[in-house]
Amino acid sequence: MNWNLYFKDVYMIGSRYMILATLAFVIAYWLLRNTIRGRKIQLKFPKTIDYLREIGFSALTIFVMAFIPFLILGNPSIAKHTKFYMDIHEYGMTWFVLAFPVMAFIHDTYFYWMHRLIHHPAIFKWVHLVHHKSTNPSPFAAYAFHPLEAILEAGIFVVFVLTIPVNKFHLIFFFLFQIVYNVYGHCGWELYPKGFNKHWLGKWINTSVNHNQHHQYFKGNYGLYFLFWDRMMGTIRPDYDEKFEEVKTRPATTT
Repeated sequence: MNWNLYFKDVYMIGSRYMILATLAFVIAYWLLRNTIRGRKIQLKFPKTIDYLREIGFSALTIFVMAFIPFLILGNPSIAKHTKFYMDIHEYGMTWFVLAFPVMAFIHDTYFYWMHRLIHHPAIFKWVHLVHHKSTNPSPFAAYAFHPLEAILEAGIFVVFVLTIPVNKFHLIFFFLFQIVYNVYGHCGWELYPKGFNKHWLGKWINTSVNHNQHHQYFKGNYGLYFLFWDRMMGTIRPDYDEKFEEVKTRPATTT
């Protein structure tokens, strides 16, 4: 196994995460802090120790996230049993395009049920408590997982390569989208417009308000990209729409 490939993946995953999370932090928590602070989902700001904890656990997560693909695809004896392929034309351009929404649905389903599992009282404190120490998350909370949870989070990679044909470009661009949406979900501000939560399409899309409520109250709102499972399983918080409306109607600046 070529360990240079592992550290290359560490660099790619880590640099994307740090650039996106730091950019969101600099813009929202520094440059525009006073300009938009009235629209912060939770009006208070985390403490410095919270940011440091999130960054520290995120660093551990990056090494785990890089190791799982390296273990699967970097080992020929394992890789030959996967559906990973190199030539885009092997499955055609139609599948190449359709794979992205399929991956989003699979990941959202995997995440919802895995997320509910690690909220079980027998598991929570050993696996998920680290992430929930960010009761008022910042962008750096996006990857702030206990190593055991990081393994579960990275498990979606294994699901992908074992169940559907995926090309390296699927993995590169999908996981880039994943971290972008994850940073948005933890950023502390809502970027979707007023009324989005009740729009015919928006009501099925997860929002920063929705996930922020999950961090604040620990129960309900378990989805990742969508709200299909939360709505079907009755786990969406009953005060979600009220909170979304309240956040989006506040004045941006405070006196």
